[in-house]
Amino acid sequence: MADQNYVPQSYRFLTFAIILIVIGSIVVSGSFYTVRAGEKALVFTWGKITSVTSEGLHFKIPIMQTVSKVDIRTQKAEAPAQAASKNMQNVSTVVTLNYHLSHDKLDELYAKVGLEVENKIIAARIQETVKAVVARYTAEELLSMREQVKNEISESLTRQLLDYNIVVDAGGVQITNFDFSRGFNEAIEDKQVAEQKALTAKNNLERVKVEVEQKVEQAKGEAEAIRIQAEAIRAQGGKEYVNLKAIEKWDGKLPIYHGGSGPMPFLEVK
Repeated sequence: MADQNYVPQSYRFLTFAIILIVIGSIVVSGSFYTVRAGEKALVFTWGKITSVTSEGLHFKIPIMQTVSKVDIRTQKAEAPAQAASKNMQNVSTVVTLNYHLSHDKLDELYAKVGLEVENKIIAARIQETVKAVVARYTAEELLSMREQVKNEISESLTRQLLDYNIVVDAGGVQITNFDFSRGFNEAIEDKQVAEQKALTAKNNLERVKVEVEQKVEQAKGEAEAIRIQAEAIRAQGGKEYVNLKAIEKWDGKLPIYHGGSGPMPFLEVK
């Protein structure tokens, strides 16, 4: 009677071959990796960085080597910041930062702080920088000199982050409006209202002055006209002036007298 547990040798060879093929496929597929555009890859050999590779297809030693891919495109980080102004007003704002990792120093960056730079580095630097810069300005100056304050924060952040091989893009720092306490905002609003009222009063005063000056000039003109007329009357002995006034009042009709044959002519009296 044949052994029911007997497996033909050909079957065992086929099974062994299949196992080898599967293992080989796993090993081969694990020996290659692809780096896409906008990425770099950190290659670790037994846990230590040994190389940084660029985009393309690459080979690595299975088990011995591992790969960690890094996005080197522009990233956006946003962090809130609280500070006190020079005149001790509480100030809050939000800083938005566009940055990218220095692709030729990724190994140094990883050795220093790892790759979680937003939480470990950027947020802390934003908070410290805003505190340092805002403390040099009063609350009123922060409102009137916002662009200058933004530039100072941007320059300081760019310099500090570069020490960690984090590059801030040109114009990459944006700051929302500075927010103050409710009491300070109300005080600013009251001040603006008072300034507007003062400006309105000043404008009204200027208008009144102009109107008065116009009336004075008008009165001077009228007085000058009267003086000239008076001079003319004195020069003519009054005769020409009387005639002029008579002509001005004449309605164009000659007076009619009863008892005569027609209207009396308009005669010059000598």
